Amino acid sequence: MPRRRCRSHKFRPTTAAADILGIFDSGLGGLTVLRAVRALLPGEDIVYYADQAHVPYGDRTPDELVQLLAHNVAYLEACGVDAIVMGCNTSCAIAASRGWPATRVPILDLIAAAADDVVNSGARRIGVVGTLATVRSRAYGRAILQRDAAIVVEEVAAPALVPLVESGFLSGPIVRKAVADVCARFSGPLDVLVLACTHYPLLDAHFVAALGDVRRIDPAQAQGRRAAAIMQQQRARGHAHVNYVTTGELEAYRAAVQAIVGPQTDRARFTTAPPLRLKSRDAAPLPCR
Repeated sequence: MPRRRCRSHKFRPTTAAADILGIFDSGLGGLTVLRAVRALLPGEDIVYYADQAHVPYGDRTPDELVQLLAHNVAYLEACGVDAIVMGCNTSCAIAASRGWPATRVPILDLIAAAADDVVNSGARRIGVVGTLATVRSRAYGRAILQRDAAIVVEEVAAPALVPLVESGFLSGPIVRKAVADVCARFSGPLDVLVLACTHYPLLDAHFVAALGDVRRIDPAQAQGRRAAAIMQQQRARGHAHVNYVTTGELEAYRAAVQAIVGPQTDRARFTTAPPLRLKSRDAAPLPCR
Protein backbone atom coordinates (compact mmCIF):
# COMPACT_ATOMS: atom_id res chain seq x y z
CA MET A 1 0.00 0.00 0.00
CA PRO A 2 1.50 3.40 -0.91
CA ARG A 3 2.48 5.65 1.97
CA ARG A 4 0.28 8.65 2.54
CA ARG A 5 2.10 11.97 2.43
CA CYS A 6 1.60 15.21 4.26
CA ARG A 7 1.01 17.82 1.59
CA SER A 8 2.00 20.81 3.69
CA HIS A 9 5.72 20.14 3.88
CA LYS A 10 6.57 18.05 0.77
CA PHE A 11 8.87 15.75 2.71
CA ARG A 12 10.20 13.05 0.40
CA PRO A 13 12.78 10.42 1.28
CA THR A 14 14.91 9.40 -1.67
CA THR A 15 13.42 5.89 -1.82
CA ALA A 16 10.05 4.43 -0.90
CA ALA A 17 11.78 1.95 1.41
CA ALA A 18 12.83 4.62 3.90
CA ASP A 19 11.27 4.69 7.37
CA ILE A 20 10.22 7.91 9.07
CA LEU A 21 9.93 8.87 12.72
CA GLY A 22 7.54 11.60 13.80
CA ILE A 23 8.12 13.82 16.85
CA PHE A 24 5.90 16.64 18.06
CA ASP A 25 5.89 19.18 20.85
CA SER A 26 4.27 22.51 21.61
CA GLY A 27 7.51 24.15 20.60
CA LEU A 28 11.26 23.81 21.02
CA GLY A 29 11.45 21.38 23.93
CA GLY A 30 10.93 18.29 21.81
CA LEU A 31 14.21 19.10 20.09
CA THR A 32 15.85 17.46 23.12
CA VAL A 33 14.09 14.25 22.06
CA LEU A 34 15.18 14.77 18.47
CA ARG A 35 18.81 15.19 19.61
CA ALA A 36 18.62 11.95 21.60
CA VAL A 37 17.12 10.09 18.64
CA ARG A 38 19.68 11.44 16.19
CA ALA A 39 22.53 10.46 18.53
CA LEU A 40 21.46 6.81 18.22
CA LEU A 41 19.87 6.90 14.77
CA PRO A 42 21.91 9.44 12.79
CA GLY A 43 20.56 8.25 9.45
CA GLU A 44 16.89 8.22 10.39
CA ASP A 45 14.38 10.36 8.50
CA ILE A 46 12.40 12.53 10.93
CA VAL A 47 9.46 14.91 10.80
CA TYR A 48 9.58 17.31 13.76
CA TYR A 49 6.36 19.25 14.31
CA ALA A 50 6.44 22.26 16.65
CA ASP A 51 2.98 23.66 17.40
CA GLN A 52 4.28 27.07 18.40
CA ALA A 53 0.97 28.76 17.63
CA HIS A 54 -0.43 27.11 20.77
CA VAL A 55 2.61 27.13 23.09
CA PRO A 56 2.62 26.69 26.06
CA TYR A 57 0.46 23.58 26.24
CA GLY A 58 0.84 23.47 30.01
CA ASP A 59 -1.56 26.41 30.49
CA ARG A 60 -4.29 24.94 28.30
CA THR A 61 -7.45 23.19 29.40
CA PRO A 62 -7.97 19.42 29.14
CA ASP A 63 -10.41 19.73 26.23
CA GLU A 64 -7.95 21.85 24.28
CA LEU A 65 -5.15 19.40 24.98
CA VAL A 66 -7.27 16.50 23.70
CA GLN A 67 -7.94 18.41 20.48
CA LEU A 68 -4.27 19.27 20.01
CA LEU A 69 -3.11 15.71 20.68
CA ALA A 70 -5.54 14.25 18.15
CA HIS A 71 -4.59 16.86 15.55
CA ASN A 72 -0.85 16.42 15.99
CA VAL A 73 -1.01 12.62 15.80
CA ALA A 74 -3.18 12.83 12.68
CA TYR A 75 -0.78 15.34 11.10
CA LEU A 76 2.21 13.07 11.59
CA GLU A 77 0.25 10.06 10.34
CA ALA A 78 -0.58 12.01 7.19
CA CYS A 79 3.16 12.56 6.77
CA GLY A 80 3.58 8.79 6.54
CA VAL A 81 5.54 8.27 9.75
CA ASP A 82 6.17 4.71 10.95
CA ALA A 83 6.24 5.61 14.66
CA ILE A 84 5.56 8.68 16.80
CA VAL A 85 8.15 9.45 19.46
CA MET A 86 6.41 11.78 21.88
CA GLY A 87 8.24 15.02 22.56
CA CYS A 88 5.53 16.57 24.74
CA ASN A 89 5.00 15.49 28.34
CA THR A 90 1.79 17.50 28.65
CA SER A 91 0.23 15.62 25.73
CA CYS A 92 1.28 12.32 27.32
CA ALA A 93 -0.32 13.45 30.59
CA ILE A 94 -3.67 14.21 28.97
CA ALA A 95 -3.53 10.89 27.13
CA ALA A 96 -3.03 9.12 30.46
CA SER A 97 -6.42 10.39 31.63
CA ARG A 98 -8.40 10.85 28.40
CA GLY A 99 -6.86 8.11 26.24
CA TRP A 100 -4.72 8.13 23.11
CA PRO A 101 -6.28 8.91 19.72
CA ALA A 102 -6.72 6.01 17.33
CA THR A 103 -3.64 5.56 15.16
CA ARG A 104 -2.10 2.96 12.86
CA VAL A 105 1.44 3.55 14.19
CA PRO A 106 3.06 2.92 17.58
CA ILE A 107 3.39 5.86 19.96
CA LEU A 108 6.29 5.99 22.43
CA ASP A 109 5.13 7.58 25.69
CA LEU A 110 7.52 9.88 27.54
CA ILE A 111 5.95 9.29 30.94
CA ALA A 112 6.27 5.51 30.74
CA ALA A 113 9.92 5.89 29.71
CA ALA A 114 10.69 8.22 32.61
CA ALA A 115 8.83 6.07 35.18
CA ASP A 116 10.88 3.04 34.15
CA ASP A 117 14.10 5.05 34.57
CA VAL A 118 12.99 6.25 38.02
CA VAL A 119 12.31 2.73 39.28
CA ASN A 120 15.55 1.42 37.78
CA SER A 121 17.49 4.18 39.57
CA GLY A 122 16.67 2.71 42.98
CA ALA A 123 15.92 6.20 44.35
CA ARG A 124 13.28 6.58 47.07
CA ARG A 125 12.44 10.30 47.10
CA ILE A 126 11.54 11.65 43.67
CA GLY A 127 10.84 15.20 42.60
CA VAL A 128 8.94 15.87 39.39
CA VAL A 129 9.00 19.32 37.80
CA GLY A 130 6.54 19.83 34.94
CA THR A 131 3.98 22.12 33.39
CA LEU A 132 0.77 23.07 35.16
CA ALA A 133 -1.26 20.60 33.12
CA THR A 134 1.20 17.75 33.67
CA VAL A 135 1.37 18.31 37.42
CA ARG A 136 -2.41 18.69 37.73
CA SER A 137 -2.88 15.36 35.98
CA ARG A 138 -0.65 13.51 38.51
CA ALA A 139 0.27 11.26 35.60
CA TYR A 140 3.91 10.99 36.67
CA GLY A 141 3.09 10.12 40.26
CA ARG A 142 0.62 7.44 39.19
CA ALA A 143 3.01 5.92 36.67
CA ILE A 144 5.88 5.76 39.18
CA LEU A 145 3.76 4.42 42.05
CA GLN A 146 2.23 1.75 39.82
CA ARG A 147 5.75 0.43 39.37
CA ASP A 148 6.87 0.85 42.99
CA ALA A 149 4.38 1.93 45.65
CA ALA A 150 7.14 2.57 48.22
CA ILE A 151 8.58 5.54 46.31
CA VAL A 152 7.73 9.04 47.55
CA VAL A 153 6.85 11.40 44.69
CA GLU A 154 6.45 15.18 44.94
CA GLU A 155 5.34 17.12 41.86
CA VAL A 156 5.89 20.87 41.39
CA ALA A 157 4.62 22.97 38.49
CA ALA A 158 6.92 25.42 36.70
CA PRO A 159 4.73 27.46 34.33
CA ALA A 160 7.31 30.21 33.82
CA LEU A 161 10.00 28.03 32.27
CA VAL A 162 8.54 27.10 28.87
CA PRO A 163 7.86 30.73 27.86
CA LEU A 164 11.43 31.62 28.83
CA VAL A 165 12.87 28.86 26.62
CA GLU A 166 10.58 29.75 23.71
CA SER A 167 11.74 33.36 24.03
CA GLY A 168 15.39 32.32 23.85
CA PHE A 169 16.29 32.70 27.53
CA LEU A 170 18.55 29.69 28.14
CA SER A 171 21.05 31.52 30.34
CA GLY A 172 21.32 34.64 32.46
CA PRO A 173 19.95 35.84 35.80
CA ILE A 174 16.25 35.77 34.86
CA VAL A 175 16.12 32.10 33.97
CA ARG A 176 18.57 31.19 36.75
CA LYS A 177 16.25 32.74 39.34
CA ALA A 178 13.15 31.15 37.78
CA VAL A 179 14.69 27.68 38.07
CA ALA A 180 15.95 28.33 41.60
CA ASP A 181 12.46 29.46 42.67
CA VAL A 182 10.94 26.24 41.34
CA CYS A 183 13.50 24.03 43.07
CA ALA A 184 12.99 25.88 46.38
CA ARG A 185 9.35 24.74 46.42
CA PHE A 186 10.21 21.09 47.05
CA SER A 187 9.52 20.25 50.67
CA GLY A 188 12.80 18.45 51.33
CA PRO A 189 15.92 16.86 49.83
CA LEU A 190 15.52 14.79 46.67
CA ASP A 191 17.29 11.68 45.45
CA VAL A 192 16.21 12.24 41.83
CA LEU A 193 14.58 15.06 39.89
CA VAL A 194 12.54 14.18 36.81
CA LEU A 195 12.58 16.92 34.17
CA ALA A 196 8.99 16.27 33.14
CA CYS A 197 8.92 18.77 30.29
CA THR A 198 11.21 18.45 27.30
CA HIS A 199 12.01 22.17 27.48
CA TYR A 200 13.64 21.75 30.89
CA PRO A 201 16.80 19.84 29.88
CA LEU A 202 17.75 22.99 27.97
CA LEU A 203 18.00 24.62 31.43
CA ASP A 204 19.90 21.75 33.02
CA ALA A 205 22.84 23.89 34.18
CA HIS A 206 20.44 25.98 36.26
CA PHE A 207 18.93 22.88 37.89
CA VAL A 208 22.47 21.77 38.77
CA ALA A 209 23.18 25.19 40.29
CA ALA A 210 20.00 25.01 42.37
CA LEU A 211 20.13 21.37 43.48
CA GLY A 212 23.80 20.39 43.38
CA ASP A 213 24.50 16.72 42.73
CA VAL A 214 20.87 15.55 42.71
CA ARG A 215 20.51 13.19 39.77
CA ARG A 216 18.29 14.49 36.97
CA ILE A 217 16.29 12.12 34.78
CA ASP A 218 15.68 13.41 31.27
CA PRO A 219 12.92 11.33 29.61
CA ALA A 220 14.27 12.35 26.19
CA GLN A 221 17.22 10.02 26.66
CA ALA A 222 14.97 7.04 27.31
CA GLN A 223 12.89 8.04 24.28
CA GLY A 224 16.00 7.94 22.13
CA ARG A 225 16.81 4.41 23.31
CA ARG A 226 13.25 3.21 22.74
CA ALA A 227 13.10 4.76 19.28
CA ALA A 228 16.38 3.10 18.34
CA ALA A 229 15.09 -0.26 19.54
CA ILE A 230 11.83 -0.09 17.59
CA MET A 231 13.44 1.07 14.37
CA GLN A 232 16.17 -1.57 14.63
CA GLN A 233 13.45 -4.21 15.03
CA GLN A 234 11.90 -2.92 11.81
CA ARG A 235 15.35 -2.83 10.15
CA ALA A 236 14.64 0.76 9.29
CA ARG A 237 16.58 2.55 6.59
CA GLY A 238 16.78 6.29 6.33
CA HIS A 239 18.66 9.05 4.56
CA ALA A 240 19.20 11.54 7.42
CA HIS A 241 16.47 13.89 6.19
CA VAL A 242 14.83 16.06 8.85
CA ASN A 243 11.83 18.23 8.15
CA TYR A 244 11.26 20.88 10.81
CA VAL A 245 7.66 22.08 10.72
CA THR A 246 6.22 24.92 12.78
CA THR A 247 2.83 26.53 13.16
CA GLY A 248 4.67 29.68 14.26
CA GLU A 249 7.13 32.12 12.71
CA LEU A 250 9.50 30.31 10.38
CA GLU A 251 12.72 32.31 10.61
CA ALA A 252 12.68 32.50 14.40
CA TYR A 253 12.07 28.75 14.45
CA ARG A 254 14.97 28.13 12.07
CA ALA A 255 17.31 30.18 14.27
CA ALA A 256 16.18 28.37 17.43
CA VAL A 257 16.70 24.94 15.86
CA GLN A 258 20.21 25.90 14.79
CA ALA A 259 20.97 27.15 18.31
CA ILE A 260 19.64 24.03 20.06
CA VAL A 261 20.37 21.21 17.61
CA GLY A 262 23.33 22.72 15.77
CA PRO A 263 24.08 23.67 12.16
CA GLN A 264 21.80 21.96 9.66
CA THR A 265 22.79 20.37 6.36
CA ASP A 266 20.99 20.52 3.04
CA ARG A 267 19.06 17.44 4.20
CA ALA A 268 17.10 19.63 6.64
CA ARG A 269 14.00 21.50 5.52
CA PHE A 270 12.06 24.18 7.37
CA THR A 271 8.36 24.62 6.61
CA THR A 272 5.17 25.96 8.14
CA ALA A 273 1.79 24.36 8.70
CA PRO A 274 -1.53 26.01 9.53
CA PRO A 275 -2.43 25.72 13.22
CA LEU A 276 -5.50 23.93 14.47
CA ARG A 277 -8.46 26.20 15.20
CA LEU A 278 -9.44 25.19 18.69
CA LYS A 279 -13.06 24.84 19.72
CA SER A 280 -14.33 26.81 22.69
CA ARG A 281 -12.35 26.40 25.90
CA ASP A 282 -13.71 24.32 28.73
CA ALA A 283 -13.80 25.62 32.29
CA ALA A 284 -10.46 26.87 33.58
CA PRO A 285 -8.80 24.38 35.91
CA LEU A 286 -8.10 25.20 39.54
CA PRO A 287 -4.71 26.68 40.46
CA CYS A 288 -1.93 24.24 41.25
CA ARG A 289 1.21 24.69 43.32
